[in-house]
Amino acid sequence: MQALLNENQFDNVITLTRKPLPIHHPKLEQIITDFSRLDNLQSALKADIVFCCLGTTIKKAGTKEKFKQIDYEYPLQIAKIAKEKGASAFVLVSAIGASVKSLFFYSRVKGELEQALKNLHFHTLIILQPSLLLGDRKEKRIGEDVGKVIYFLFAFLIPAKYKAIHAQQVASAMVKLSLQGLSGIVIKENHEINQI
Repeated sequence: MQALLNENQFDNVITLTRKPLPIHHPKLEQIITDFSRLDNLQSALKADIVFCCLGTTIKKAGTKEKFKQIDYEYPLQIAKIAKEKGASAFVLVSAIGASVKSLFFYSRVKGELEQALKNLHFHTLIILQPSLLLGDRKEKRIGEDVGKVIYFLFAFLIPAKYKAIHAQQVASAMVKLSLQGLSGIVIKENHEINQI
């Protein structure tokens, strides 16, 4: 969101949030959203480009069903509404290894979302597939914290495709790609994101 607010080519930034964000900016509009009732957004969700970073973990969601609702159903419903309202581009943060054929539930759900978005035929669909995201989080994720320690200890052994990446780098890539006049389906894997 901050990257979008800092970019002069965006006149207005609309965010969908569960509760008010502690930020005020002349071009920011916050829509407090009940994600289980996204149909209520029909009149409000009008944008040229949609950036989707919505996601959780299975642990935080509590069940696989709730995880799929947050990581698949909500983004897809937002995309459908935005497309109906004239959005030409959808930019998604997915995950490394996303595939409908994955043996891992998390990666399979991410792959299913990617496929469903492709079927909507946006003029531009940009999918970023980052590895472990670095950055500040409000909540502690023990598994990710352990992964970060291991990453820093053995970073020299990890191929570029799998190296952890800072969330700000992903955000910057999303904004830059959205302004390049791309069309069709554009997928950027982890190592490519770092080069944008």
